[in-house]
Parts: sequence; C-alpha cells; structure tokens
Amino acid sequence: MSNTTTILTEITKHMKDHDLILSDLAREAGMNPGTMSSVINGNRTLSVDQLDRITKAMGRPVGYYYERYVSEYLAEANPNWRRMSPFLHNCAKLNKLDSIHQVVNLLMDKLGYSESLFELAEELFHEKMYQAAAILYENVAVSEKKQYSERLAMCQYRLFQTRQGDNQEKNYEAAVQFEIYVERLDEIDQLEALKDLANTYRSLRKWDKVELFAKALGDKAKIQYKLKQQRHHGKKENSKKPNFPLFAYWAFSHLLRAQACDERKDYEKALQHIRKYTNLSWVTDTDEETLEWKNKYEDWAVVNTYVNKLLSGDKSVLPDYVAYISSRKDEVLPALDNILKAANRYHFDVDDILKQFEANISFYLEEQKVESFYTQRFITERFMHFSKELAVYYLTKGRYSDGFQFLLNCLEKSASTNNKSYIIKCMRLYEFYQEYAPPETKTAYRNLMHEVDKDET
Repeated sequence: MSNTTTILTEITKHMKDHDLILSDLAREAGMNPGTMSSVINGNRTLSVDQLDRITKAMGRPVGYYYERYVSEYLAEANPNWRRMSPFLHNCAKLNKLDSIHQVVNLLMDKLGYSESLFELAEELFHEKMYQAAAILYENVAVSEKKQYSERLAMCQYRLFQTRQGDNQEKNYEAAVQFEIYVERLDEIDQLEALKDLANTYRSLRKWDKVELFAKALGDKAKIQYKLKQQRHHGKKENSKKPNFPLFAYWAFSHLLRAQACDERKDYEKALQHIRKYTNLSWVTDTDEETLEWKNKYEDWAVVNTYVNKLLSGDKSVLPDYVAYISSRKDEVLPALDNILKAANRYHFDVDDILKQFEANISFYLEEQKVESFYTQRFITERFMHFSKELAVYYLTKGRYSDGFQFLLNCLEKSASTNNKSYIIKCMRLYEFYQEYAPPETKTAYRNLMHEVDKDET
C-alpha cells in the first residue's frame, strides 16, 4: 500500500479491480447502500465499525488500515472522543499497540482527556488487556504528575500490577516505584495495594519489606473495621467496597508477619502472630463470606503452627503435619519445602516422606501451570526454593545424581525468571560439590551459566 494512498482510494480501487458497484460492497460489508455512498464520496466520516466491516469485505484482516485511519480521521484540531474511544478499544483487542500510542500522543497534546483515558484504561484493565491499558495509564500518569492526585496514584498502582510477571528483577523495580504512591489511594484501595505489595515482596523473600507493608495493612484494616462498626450505628456507608471482609485483611497481615518472623528464626514472635488470627470469635458477622474466611484462617492457623514448630526444631509435629497435607493437594509443595528446610537445618531424615510424595514431586518437575497469576508466581518461587533445599538434602547425603538434578532444575528456573539470589545460591552449592559432578552435569551447568552470562550482557 503506497504511503500517498488514502483508505477511500484503496476502497475505490478494490471496487474497480473486482468489478463491484456500491451496493455490492455495501451488501458484503453488511451496510446500508446510502451510508456506503456517503462514506465513499467523503460526505460522511468513516467510523471504526464501518472500517472493520469494509476491510473484511475487501478480504483484508481487521485492523489492516488502522495506522492510516489515525492520520486520516482522528488527527483533527478538536479530537472526537466518541470516535477515538471505540477505536482504542478495538486496537486493544487486536493488540495494535502502535496505533494506541499514535492516538494517545494526539490526545495528550490537548487538555481535558486525562479522565476519559483513565476510564478507558480501567475498562481495558478489567478486561485483562493489560498491555494496552498500561499505555494509557503511563500517559495519564505523565499528565497528572504535578497534581499528586488519587488518579495518579491509581495509575501507578495499575502499572505496578501490570508489570508483575516472571522476571523477579522487574517485579522488584515495579514494587519500589509504586511504594511512594500507596498513601494517596482511597482508603479501601490502600488495603488491596498493601496486600499486593506485601505479596510481591513475599515472593521475592524480602522479609523486612513484607513486615513493613503487612503491618501497615493490619493497622489500616483495623481502622476501617472500626469505622464500619460505627457506620452500623447510623453513619453513611462508604460507597467503595473491599474485595474481602475487612477482618480478613487484618488476619492476613498477621499471617504474613508470622511468616516473616519464621524466616528470621524469631519463632516465638511468629507464634504470637499466628495466635492473633487463630481466634476470630470477635468477628460477629454471620454471612456466608465471613464464615468462609473465618474457617480459612482457622485452618491456616493449624498448618502454620505445625510449620512454626517444625522450623524451630520440633520434629514431633511431622506425623501430624504430613497427615494434614495428605488430603490437601495445594499444601503439598509448600509443606515439602518447609519439611526439607527443617531437615537440612536440623539434620532430620525425611526419606520416607519424600518417597510418600514422589508423584507430587514429579508433577512439580513438569512445571505444571495454574490459573491464578499470583498463585503461579508463588508456585514458581516455592519450586525454586524447594529444588534448592532438595538439592542440599541429597548432596549432603551423598546422593549426587538426585542432588545435581534438582540443583540444575533450580538454576534453570532461576535463570529464566532472572532471580539473581537463587542463581548465586545454586552457583555456590555447585562449586562446593562440583568434584562429584559427572561430565554431563558439568556440561549442563556450563550451558546454563552461559545463558545467565548472556542475559547479563
């Protein structure tokens, strides 16, 4: 297609080449012949829906003319949002990100489009068209950077969410960039944002950060819970509803803080946090959602008490812990990880337990995917930690073949997610035992390290 050729010229040429009259093309496009005539003759502005219909009728893929459409129909002195909005939505569906950039650049030169772009970004975000939404959020954030507004904070929150992925370095950068905006969000949105920040740092095993944001989450959830109780006594209800019951955010903050304490080997303090969410009798609501969350936290308190005692060296809880996870598929990987961590720390023999869950371990080795994004991220991190602990366990026992297998698994996953912490741990472990590595293991290790070095350059 020539750079000097307009869309209407292309349509006219197609009709001539295929010996079509207006009514023929109108019928193919499912349009009124009069409307088609007005469009072809330039008496009516071509809408994106009409463009899509005509493009399909011409045998072209939808979106074929989008870049030309921006320059010919949207680059006006006074942009028409009613035409731009459906066009941007269609671009998002087709992943035409360059065209979105074109339109946004046109709009950001004009005043007054920040709110409209933000509302469309929210729509795209909730429809899970994250890349397209991110372009809009980024531009709205630039236009609002001097306003210190709630909208700016929400843009930064959404960008933080869209930037969470497999690359751990980028996850960390996104979290650090977003931190300073949390306090500017609406009070209810702050709960979700603090939960998400704490979860990100949890997957990065940055426990000081987890403690910091978990504490803030608990404090704010407690305040909101008290305000809600007061509203029951006549005050106006806040229009914005949290995603979970307010007490669940409070309980989650203590669950996170307990884990952070366990990781820092402060087991007594961890137990204090577990006890906080063990007894939720003070939550008096009896609706189905409340009862469901109360049961969850009571259940988690049981398993996390086992974990707390095990990590502090109490081997006697192992039978009960294993019995507990045997009927809970989702708990098996984190439980095996905890068991191995304790086994390596206190020199327990857990061969029988590993044998019992051999099928589960094979399943994890196949890197099965799950639906939930956050769950997948935690499963990936857990699998790396578990692989490293299992490598340590086997190498310490002189079972070098098994040990190196899991060490290489950990290194491969660490390299693919750019997790430098695990890469370094794997390197140190390999160097300590490399004299026992067979030639094929040494070759596999060198190849993986070559990939790591390539990513660094």
